[in-house]
Amino acid sequence: MRLHALPLSALCASIASAQTSYHNPSSACSSIASSFHYPDVTVNFAHYLPAGTNISLDQTGVLASCGRPSQVVSVDICRVAMFVKTSAISNITLEAWLPTNWTGRFLSTGNGGLSGCIQYEDVAYGADFGFATVGANSGHNGTRGMAFYENSEVVADFSYRSVHTGVVVGKALTKAYYEKDFKKSYYLGCSTGGRQGFKEVQDFPEDFDGVVLGAPALAFNNLSSWSGSFLLKTGPTNSSTWLNPAEWALVHADILTQCDGIDGVKDGIIEDPQLCAYTPANLLCSPGNTSTACLSSAQVSTVRQVFEPYYGENGSLIFPRMQPGSELSDAFIYYTGQPFPYTTDWMRYAILNDTTWNASELNSYYAALASERNPADISTWKGDLSAFQKKGGKILHYHGQADSIITSANSPRYYEYVAETMGLPPRDLDAFYRFFRIGGMDHCAGGVGAWQIGQTLASTAGGTLDAQHNVLLRMVEWVEQGGAPETVTGVKFINDTASLGVDFVRNHCKYPLRNHCKDPANYRSPGAWECVQ
Repeated sequence: MRLHALPLSALCASIASAQTSYHNPSSACSSIASSFHYPDVTVNFAHYLPAGTNISLDQTGVLASCGRPSQVVSVDICRVAMFVKTSAISNITLEAWLPTNWTGRFLSTGNGGLSGCIQYEDVAYGADFGFATVGANSGHNGTRGMAFYENSEVVADFSYRSVHTGVVVGKALTKAYYEKDFKKSYYLGCSTGGRQGFKEVQDFPEDFDGVVLGAPALAFNNLSSWSGSFLLKTGPTNSSTWLNPAEWALVHADILTQCDGIDGVKDGIIEDPQLCAYTPANLLCSPGNTSTACLSSAQVSTVRQVFEPYYGENGSLIFPRMQPGSELSDAFIYYTGQPFPYTTDWMRYAILNDTTWNASELNSYYAALASERNPADISTWKGDLSAFQKKGGKILHYHGQADSIITSANSPRYYEYVAETMGLPPRDLDAFYRFFRIGGMDHCAGGVGAWQIGQTLASTAGGTLDAQHNVLLRMVEWVEQGGAPETVTGVKFINDTASLGVDFVRNHCKYPLRNHCKDPANYRSPGAWECVQ
C-alpha cells in the first residue's frame, strides 16, 4: 500500500494563507541578537542557518543525558538562544527557531519525563511547517530531578512557568523579528508536554488558539507514586514474585488470546483495553510442573496486582490500572525489579527534600503526602476549562492504548471529569475538546498500531502530510477553517520504516466511541473499521 505524499515544502505553502520572506534573512537574524530587548532576557546568540544544516548540540555534563547530539534543519531559519531569569534563584534556557518562510503562526513545544531537555525534534518539526517555534528546558538541565532539591522556584518552572514564559517571550521575539504580529498560536506536546499543555489551558487560556496534547501526565503526583508502586508489586529480580521478560511475553500472548478479538478481529492490537478483563489463571503451573511456559502462584499473583488500580489505605483511588497490552515494553520499564528513577527523584527532591529516601519505602502514606503537597499545583487536574472554551480555543487530545508509561485509562478519566465539572456531554464538549484513543500506540509514539499521526517529526517521514493524517495540521484546519476532526488517521509502516512501505492505515475514533472491525478479512483497510458506542 502506498500513500500519496506531498513534499514538505509544498505542504507548507498549501497550508499558509500568507508567508513572510526577507531580502536578507541572514542580516535580519544577526541584528535581532542586539536589537531584541525584553525584561530578564539575555540573547546568547542568533544564527542564520540554511536548510540542511546539521546542528551539533551540547553534550557536556548532564546535557548528555538528553541523548540528542544533533538536529538537522530542513528549512532556512534564524535560531535564537536565550537565557531567561524566572526568579532570583531560577532561570530557563529558551530557543526560538524562526523560519524564513513564516506562515504567520506561532508554536510552543513541551518536554518529557522530569526532563530539562529542549525537544529539538519538535522545534524543528514546527519550523519545518512554517511556525515560529519555541522550546525550553523547563528550568533545569538533564533528565533527572536533582535540581528540584530545596528550590521551589525550579519546581514552579517545571510545573508551568517555563512553558508560559517561553510563550510570552517567544511571541514578543516573533513580533520583533518579523515586524508583524502572529495570526494564531498553537501548542504541541506529549507526556509531560501533554500535561504542560493542559496546564496552559487551565491557567493561561489566552496563550493558545489550539493545542495538540498526547498521553498527558495528569494527576502528576499520583502518577509518580503509581509508577513507583510496580517495584512493590513485582519485587526485586531475586524475588519469587518477579517475572523476567520471557515470562511477560507469556502474559502478553495470554492477554491477546483473551482480549484481542473483542474489537472484532485478532490482529495483535487491543483497540479498547478498558473492555479487557484479563485474568492470568490459565498461566498457573500445575503441581510439580517446572516448565518455563507457565507461572508460579506467586508470579500469577504479581500479574493480578500489576493490572489492578492503585488504591490508598482508605480505599480512595490513587491511579487507575495499567492497561493490558503494554507488558512487552514494561518488562524493561516498570517491571524490571529496580526503582523507577522518576519516582525516586520526584519524591526525594520535590516532595520530601530528603536525599536519603528509598523507593522501597513507598506506600500509601507517601502517595497521599505527595498528592497533598502538590508543589506548584503540578497535579494539573482542573475540570473547568470554560475560559479556554469562551476564547474559542480548541483541544485535540490523544492517548495510545498500549502506553507503557502512563496508563491509557487516565485520559478518559480526565475527559469525563471535565464533562462532569462543566456539565457538558460529549456532543457539547465536541465544540472545543475532542479526545482520540490510538489503538496499539505505545507512549507518544511506536507500538504495533497505526501510531504515526503526525505528532512528531519522525511520524511524518514518508507518510502523508495532509490534515487527516497529521494532528498538528488538523488543529490548524480546525482553528482557522472550522474543520473539526471526527477521526484521526494513523499509518503503520512495515517495521516502522517508511522506505519499506505502508503496512496498514486505520482511523482512530473520537471518544467515547470505540473502534470495531466490521470486515475481519480486510482488517488492514481503514474501511474495514467503524466507530461504535
